[in-house]
Amino acid sequence: MGIFSRFTDIVNSNINAILDKAEDPEKLVRLMIQEMEDTLVEVRTAAARSIADKKHLNRKLDQLEREEREWHNKAELAIAKGRDDLAKAALAEKAQATEAVASLKGQYQHIEEGLTKLNDDITRLEEKLADAKTRQKALIMRHQTASSRLNVRKQIHENKIDDALVRFEQFERKMEGMEGRIESYDLGMKKDLRREFKDLESDESIEQELASLKKKMAGGDAHKG
Repeated sequence: MGIFSRFTDIVNSNINAILDKAEDPEKLVRLMIQEMEDTLVEVRTAAARSIADKKHLNRKLDQLEREEREWHNKAELAIAKGRDDLAKAALAEKAQATEAVASLKGQYQHIEEGLTKLNDDITRLEEKLADAKTRQKALIMRHQTASSRLNVRKQIHENKIDDALVRFEQFERKMEGMEGRIESYDLGMKKDLRREFKDLESDESIEQELASLKKKMAGGDAHKG
């Protein structure tokens, strides 16, 4: 892409519209600023070359205009001396110098118009560059603010998660307490059952001892009779 086509794209661009469409506006504005600065250097370089060409043309114009005057004076001198042949030759040289002067003046005018355009381009590009740099500062501030807000939101979100985990742990402890109470009742019931079975075993032993005693006593009575 040439200097001027790229320059035109930058100068005619709507920075706001470009930034609105960008995924990363801060990165894009940095690239735009770099592009503008590079283009500005190139435009200034082109202007410097044009100024140098203008100075060179000025020197050549001065030289050709001097030659033009000199050939004119020589033609007058030849006529005064009755040398029309020399006068014609001098006028022919003067005509060539006059033609060269006209050509150089056309080139000079073209360079002048180019320099005017370059000056306007530099002014417009500097305005765009200043605007982009201002927006860059605003974007950085907005990005920093948004980052701070995002960090706060994340912190709040994390705190909410922490609170939820604390409440969940509290609920778990409460459930564990309830389950402990239930198990304690179960433990109590198991103790009663063991006691009941022990009582049954004791009753059975007593019944056996009672039956044995009755049998023994019944045997004694039989012997007496």
